[in-house]
Amino acid sequence: MRRAAATVVTLATLVAAVVYAGIPVFVHPQVDPLRRADAIVVLGGTAYARFDVGLRLAQQGYAPELLISRSTGEDDPLMDRYCDGGFSFRVDCFVPDPWTTQGEAQEIERRAKAGNWRHIIVVTYTPHVSRARYIVGKCFHGQITMVASPSDSGLKFWSWMYIRQSAGYLRAFAQFGC
Repeated sequence: MRRAAATVVTLATLVAAVVYAGIPVFVHPQVDPLRRADAIVVLGGTAYARFDVGLRLAQQGYAPELLISRSTGEDDPLMDRYCDGGFSFRVDCFVPDPWTTQGEAQEIERRAKAGNWRHIIVVTYTPHVSRARYIVGKCFHGQITMVASPSDSGLKFWSWMYIRQSAGYLRAFAQFGC
């Protein structure tokens, strides 16, 4: 009985430590003060609020170019309102290859070299900010300003984010270079 109780206490302590350690990484990641940049890059996903954040930043004049990852694919009609133009600034959309944050970072590197970018603003949803900073920083060697878009909430969402983002970090740590 004592052994079972000790095991439960140990596991509960371990879970609490992991949750506590993840708060500054996933729940309250480091974001940066906004300032003008060469481009705004919005990383993909199905939380479309991030695309509105990127669009709003471009409309406010933070960069002359908006680069959007169409990670939901070419056939996503919701993305057409962002990618089909009609703005006073340049908007370009791409489908990442591979279909991962690393694929997005590789495209950022390619575009940055072609456009001579030295500073970018990267928009993604809150639990992805820290990992995205790490991965994009492996490919883009200029200044990165990270912006968090709103994300869901609730125990189910955050439990899944801790698992997903932690696994993504492990994968990113195992991959060398861009």
